[in-house]
Amino acid sequence: MARFTLKDLGKYEEAILESIDLPERDARRFMELGFLPGSVVSTAGRSPFGDPRVYRVDGSEVALRRETAARLILRRPRSPGRKDS
Repeated sequence: MARFTLKDLGKYEEAILESIDLPERDARRFMELGFLPGSVVSTAGRSPFGDPRVYRVDGSEVALRRETAARLILRRPRSPGRKDS
């Protein structure tokens, strides 16, 4: 299963949050905002210069800079009938 980061998520895409590669205190704060492993995350917008970008998770929108988004590890949602190894 291909893994990538939130920074790599394309416009109007969504993916499943797999893990947060941040110090425990920071990771806990993201979890309080709804970034829980297994949650669906999608792009919602961006600033005129592309950074920060806005992401939607658990009904909320959160703006994150690229360097932070690069620390949230995602996986593609499974398509019906698709077998991932």
